[in-house]
Amino acid sequence: MTPTRFTAACVQMRSGRDVLKNRDAAVALVREAADKGAHFAQTPEMTSLVCRDRAELFDKVGPQSGDPVLAALQEVARDKGIHVHIGSIAVKEGDKVANRAFLIDTDGEIVASYDKIHLYDVDLPNGESWRESATYSGGTHAVAAPLPWGMLGMTICYDVRFAALYKALAENGASFLSAPAAFTKQTGEAHWHVLHRARAIETGSFMISAAQGGLHEDGRETFGHSIIIDPWGRVLAEAGSEPGVILAEIDPALVTEVRGRIPTLKNARPFKVEVVPEAGAIGQAATA
Repeated sequence: MTPTRFTAACVQMRSGRDVLKNRDAAVALVREAADKGAHFAQTPEMTSLVCRDRAELFDKVGPQSGDPVLAALQEVARDKGIHVHIGSIAVKEGDKVANRAFLIDTDGEIVASYDKIHLYDVDLPNGESWRESATYSGGTHAVAAPLPWGMLGMTICYDVRFAALYKALAENGASFLSAPAAFTKQTGEAHWHVLHRARAIETGSFMISAAQGGLHEDGRETFGHSIIIDPWGRVLAEAGSEPGVILAEIDPALVTEVRGRIPTLKNARPFKVEVVPEAGAIGQAATA
């Protein structure tokens, strides 16, 4: 019989430019999580490679079939009897790369995959500039995938800023939401906690998000602070900036309880937006 509660782990990493070293680090940390009692372990966005240089990135990544990180974590899932959620790896597809997450079951089989929908294109005040759309292809489908304890809503990093995505996942049965990430230090300090707590509270869901943390080989600095939050918005576990593992016990019954007390999903109503014209605009349009 499947237990009603389970232990979730977030694996925090500081992935570099060597795919095989990143693979070995991920494998060791997921094994550590399993040894500490985790039934579900999640790695961060870009588990396989953190590399700004587009040419180097394309040289080091390949198609999904034969990816060494995916294959290794499938083996760990089988060996440890643990569900593994790869926050994402880079997968080459044509002239671009997919930022793709995977959910792997205890038999090492891929249950679901998800391609990051929202791409981070921005110029930051500190001079950093990001153009994910120049390298990555955006996904087109939200994904809710089955775990023994309920449905997992799969998202990635920047997706966390788009509340409608999480509402849709919760409305389609997801009790556990996730946004494994490589948040920049600057934006993470400002928004990481409030965004995660908001997504949990808005939907009455658990949020489970593993993160990259620290100064990477390519010069990027990520925020870390892998986090597990309950449906009431309480932080159950949180990391700092160093690689490692955090764990928390997840009680799916709390989702039902909180959604019953604050039934925002049930009470949501369709509506239209009325835009009132500025004074005089109607008359001006009539005489134009």
